[in-house]
Amino acid sequence: MISFDEAVALVHEVAKPIDREPIALAEAHGRVLAEPVHARVDSPPADVSAMDGYAVREADLDAFPARLPIAGKSFAGRGFAAPLPVGQCVRIFTGAPVPEGADRVVIQENVEREDDIAVIAADPGAARHIRPRGLDFAAGDRLLEPGRLLDPRALVAIAGADLAQVEVHVRPRLAILGSGDELAEPGQASAIAGAIPESVSLGVAALATDWGARIVARRRLRDELVSMRAAAVEALEAADLVVVTGGASVGEKDFAKAMFEDAGLELIFSKVAIKPGKPVWLGRAHGRLVIGLPGNPTSALVTARLLLAPLLAGLTGRGPGEALRWRQLPLANVAPACKGRETFARARWHSGAAELLANQDSSAQRMLAAADLLVRRRPGSPVAWAGALVETLDF
Repeated sequence: MISFDEAVALVHEVAKPIDREPIALAEAHGRVLAEPVHARVDSPPADVSAMDGYAVREADLDAFPARLPIAGKSFAGRGFAAPLPVGQCVRIFTGAPVPEGADRVVIQENVEREDDIAVIAADPGAARHIRPRGLDFAAGDRLLEPGRLLDPRALVAIAGADLAQVEVHVRPRLAILGSGDELAEPGQASAIAGAIPESVSLGVAALATDWGARIVARRRLRDELVSMRAAAVEALEAADLVVVTGGASVGEKDFAKAMFEDAGLELIFSKVAIKPGKPVWLGRAHGRLVIGLPGNPTSALVTARLLLAPLLAGLTGRGPGEALRWRQLPLANVAPACKGRETFARARWHSGAAELLANQDSSAQRMLAAADLLVRRRPGSPVAWAGALVETLDF
């Protein structure tokens, strides 16, 4: 059995991007850049007005009130076509190109109109209200780096750089195999004696999708080794990463690892000294990664957040560290001492602090829905009182 930090280090070693592909920008939300983005245009493409007002020559404001005939208008996308005549001005709107010869914009609040004459009664101040060409970026500038998650802000920048497509990392194909004779599809368990709803694979699939995976299969398996081996072969053929939930203990029907033996399973680690989730394991079979998660809902989701999320972050090109950004928060209540195994307690954000939830059982589902933080308690940690700083991770 290895420590959590050792397990994370092994995840870092194997979590490498799978491939890359070009994709239309309109379809790129949530993907990860595989190459840098360079601007194809200047932004703005010309000197443009930052305000609605009047484009003038500074030299024509040598005395006040200044009375300047309005030579025309300049709109965004349709500017004033000629140089600004000496002694005149141009009505201009935000984002419109500044006419040749103009060197400032007087905002409309400082101008009175008398038919086709703009009257500037007093010195409008030092501000020129002009955004020079290339103020934001120039053609050829490097705007975004590989590994950037394409969120809405990044998409705006790329589109503004006049790119219609980008090179991104391929989303890993993920298959989920849930094992257990007692499991039934949600909505059907109440009609089957001894059955419980299968909830874990739905949560794992959602978490995996959030971290960039493409779910290609989600199956519920009976605890029967022959059929489980057949399902393992199918999953390995269809997916880049296979997740198995349940069957990782030492009972008669715990076949999570055995189902991959014919596919040459090589374990990277088999147990991790954490609570909850000690049975979590990682390996390779037929060149594919396989990760085994516990069957209890909380254990499964906690270990998925701690180890599957960084694995997927690396496979999608973000880097495993992107998934494990710890931050210190004060405790809202008391955390008990931590003894032998590193513990990840479920908590919720409460008025700027981490409030540990009352029920920390590994099978709890109601409390799981209430948790939005994990509180990390290292082995040997003493009691932590309210107000003490603890390591937390968004859950």
